[in-house]
Amino acid sequence: MSKVSPLMILPPVIFAAFGVMAYLGLKNSDETHRLESVFEGKPVPAMTDVALEGHPGITPEMLARGEVVLVNFWASWCPPCRAEHPQLLALQADGLPILGVNFKDQAKNAVSYLEDEGSPFEAVAFDPNGRTAIDWGVTAPPETFIVDGDGTVLFKFVGPLVGSDYEQRFVPELEKALAD
Repeated sequence: MSKVSPLMILPPVIFAAFGVMAYLGLKNSDETHRLESVFEGKPVPAMTDVALEGHPGITPEMLARGEVVLVNFWASWCPPCRAEHPQLLALQADGLPILGVNFKDQAKNAVSYLEDEGSPFEAVAFDPNGRTAIDWGVTAPPETFIVDGDGTVLFKFVGPLVGSDYEQRFVPELEKALAD
């Protein structure tokens, strides 16, 4: 009778272990995968005082103005930013103040994009090196923050403001902020 080598059993055991881990990972709810913001519930981080050419810069008073404001980190080279642009224009048309932070971009490209597509922003900070984005905990554009009237970050949304994720997570948080 031939012996079965432990090396023959090891690959199927490893494969089964990976299968179990994958199953358990997929079984977890979506809420466990939400990226937490260390700034939620805290005052807004510092903002660069450099403005995008042709646009007013963001001042501290704009971030604590007594009403809810959105702060949107974007770039002209970013396809998801372009996808969410019509939604930002719609939110602006509904009277929601939106402050833009253009980061890791070329100024001429950003200015050209806003001229061509329309600007939903009442002010645009320019952060070519991404320093302000780092201070705000932004990992990649687009990311949008809901800030309450006293300058406290209420919610951070990672990704474009489109689709079911936007409708199921961002819209309820925005409605809650506007109701308070």
